[in-house]
Amino acid sequence: MKLLLDENLSRRIVPFLQEAYPDSSQVVLLGLQACSDREIWDFARSHGFVIVTRDSDFLDLSVLLGQPPKVVRLRTSNQTRSASLGTLLMYRAEIEDGLMTQDMPYVEVLAAATK
Repeated sequence: MKLLLDENLSRRIVPFLQEAYPDSSQVVLLGLQACSDREIWDFARSHGFVIVTRDSDFLDLSVLLGQPPKVVRLRTSNQTRSASLGTLLMYRAEIEDGLMTQDMPYVEVLAAATK
């Protein structure tokens, strides 16, 4: 599963995601920073990404447009880069179970400092 991090998540964590989530990227790294949520949605759909975000805009698009792409919403306060990375790595099994095994259109991760 490859992730596409929304602008609200740091592009600097992308290299550290590659082992757990190969071929993941972030919107700025792909030149999508000036794009609308719908354009990012369409890009993710056509390139096989799961969108990762902190806001609910992509969940709304999921309800409106269906899947793919699937969405991971991090229901956390603004975290440091390392905390965001830790959350994605710590909850990898739950994310994969929800999106892939249970075929849910989105999962929300309610992350605390520890699991």
